[in-house]
Amino acid sequence: MTARELDAAGILGAELRADYAACRRLNARHGRTYFLATRLLPVDRRSAVHALYGFARHADDIVDDLGSGATVTEREAALDTLEADWAMALGGGRVEEPVVRAVADTRARYGIPAVHFTDFLASMRSDLSVTDYPTYEDLARYMHGSAAVIGLQMVPVLGTVVPSSEAEPQAAALGVAFQLTNFLRDVGEDLDRGRVYLPADLLRAHGVDRSLLLWSRATGRGDSRITEALKAATALTRHVYRAAEPGIGQLQQVSAPCVRTAFVLYRDILRAIEDDGFRVLHRRAAVSRSRRLAVAGRGFARAVAARRGWPVLRPSPERGPDRPWGAAASPVPPGGMESAWVPRASWAGGEEP
Repeated sequence: MTARELDAAGILGAELRADYAACRRLNARHGRTYFLATRLLPVDRRSAVHALYGFARHADDIVDDLGSGATVTEREAALDTLEADWAMALGGGRVEEPVVRAVADTRARYGIPAVHFTDFLASMRSDLSVTDYPTYEDLARYMHGSAAVIGLQMVPVLGTVVPSSEAEPQAAALGVAFQLTNFLRDVGEDLDRGRVYLPADLLRAHGVDRSLLLWSRATGRGDSRITEALKAATALTRHVYRAAEPGIGQLQQVSAPCVRTAFVLYRDILRAIEDDGFRVLHRRAAVSRSRRLAVAGRGFARAVAARRGWPVLRPSPERGPDRPWGAAASPVPPGGMESAWVPRASWAGGEEP
């Protein structure tokens, strides 16, 4: 299947094909939801998504891998090398890192603005020294580089039925929604890395600080204050999903099933966290295999219909805390990209807009 994807994308040359194949393996190994959703894209676009994921994963592993035993100085040096390689590849120079060669090729093929990669690497570097975020606005600045730009990188690959500038705010919001979901799911593991990604003002509004989180992580015991803070963070994340959802309808019909599938499966992680009693400090919540297969099956049917030019039914709203029956999605508010996912101060108290 890899050769078919590469052939369809017009990727030639044994070395470059091997570079893309390495990215695909990274996606398959680490990005289960992303990889599953990518399978729903037209075959000629999949390699580009693998390259974008592979580059992001490679950088993330440099700063985050708990198993490597690397010191901060060693991680910083590795990130320096990655940034130098990226700058060299961007200028047409020769580099040795396969994921850099692949993503540089993808950037050139799709005309992805280089600034999105520069901003991404800047956020990765901040992970080496920043361990918490006083407010959501502070966190939003970090997430612009670590998450929003990932959505922006994807826009040229997925294609849109509106001017790309109209689709970009929702694409950025979806990247942020996915990352906020990761922050909730991985709060215990992030704490082991010395980081707290939940905004301090949100935690403080519920009587929570780092010491209480560390106590809970160490003892395995829960606390109602932590539960309430996590509920508020979940409400915040759902708001961002609602802001992002209209963007799916702005994508080309052959790309929308992929993004819809990722949207549903990632949002389902919030439900899994709730169903597990917000025990994310002690264990990772996960979407069941049967649910993943069911959502992927519906996505596959829509993808086939789109590729064959058949009418594709608009997905019905799902009942539950994300959306009551028949409720409309919240539009992205005016004021630019970041206004779509920066909450009001009252959110820290758990009020869901």
